[in-house]
Amino acid sequence: MASTTKGKWRMGWIGWTATCLVLLGVVGYVAFRHALQNNAVAVLDGADRLLNGGDGAIQLVAQARFGKDPAQKLEMFVPQGAKGALPIVVFIHGGSWASGDPHDYRFIARTLCAQGYAVVLAGYRLYPQAKFPGMLEDGAAALRWVHDNAGKLGGDPARIALMGHSAGAYNVMMLSLDPQWLKRVGLDTQTIRGTVALAGPFDFLPLDSPATINSFGDAPDPSMTQPVNFAHAGAPPLLLVTGDADTRVKPRNSKALARRMTEAGVPTQPVLLEGVSHEMIIMMFARPFSRDARALDVVLPFLAKVTAPSVAVQAQGG
Repeated sequence: MASTTKGKWRMGWIGWTATCLVLLGVVGYVAFRHALQNNAVAVLDGADRLLNGGDGAIQLVAQARFGKDPAQKLEMFVPQGAKGALPIVVFIHGGSWASGDPHDYRFIARTLCAQGYAVVLAGYRLYPQAKFPGMLEDGAAALRWVHDNAGKLGGDPARIALMGHSAGAYNVMMLSLDPQWLKRVGLDTQTIRGTVALAGPFDFLPLDSPATINSFGDAPDPSMTQPVNFAHAGAPPLLLVTGDADTRVKPRNSKALARRMTEAGVPTQPVLLEGVSHEMIIMMFARPFSRDARALDVVLPFLAKVTAPSVAVQAQGG
């Protein structure tokens, strides 16, 4: 009788344990799915951090604010143990000008610091707190901070490149092509040695999506919000990278800007990555997706060229 009771207890314990494990698995899956739906970039960054063995290879040298709004913030990283003044990549995130946090893009710092760059992850005010031209004012203010402070933190302010994805690609492109934004903070576009635009919206009139209507609908002259209308031969070197499977910001945007640059006297061709979607193009900068090195294979040589210490680089296409 005791043996039977003991056996029943053991079977009950095993069943209870199995049920708990199943429940934990379900809860974990639900939590993961919720995180993925609500902040996929943070999940991506977490995976990259785990697969890189943590953040030991990068050093956070600054967390700063360049305005009163909580979104007007930046982080600066350098490779651990770096010596000398490093070229700087200022990265501006996407998110339809309505979401995103630079903190969630530390995978960009892990990837580029490993290649010898200081990396600045810059935020900007988002809708509804700000509309056009708030994102450009903030980008210019962040670049002013970098110009004034990065030299004390291991970066070389004479070798700054910009990089952005999606809405962030729009921001960096307007900073590169329309000189008024940097001029307002006492800089000029020659401060920028080159610009990498990943899946950027450059020619999106008429405004026909909630994101563009919200952020640009109040602009007095919508044509003055479009990067294609500022193409000129004196712009910094541009690298336009987009996926041919991008249905959110279609490749025609990069093609249109490349055509305008060519008409301005700077032959330019966008780099089209076969089978790559809007999301995948930024995922390719994080592990494990960086095993597909097609994006890095065009971005890294471009950055190395435009940030070379003593080379005066002329504007050219990707």
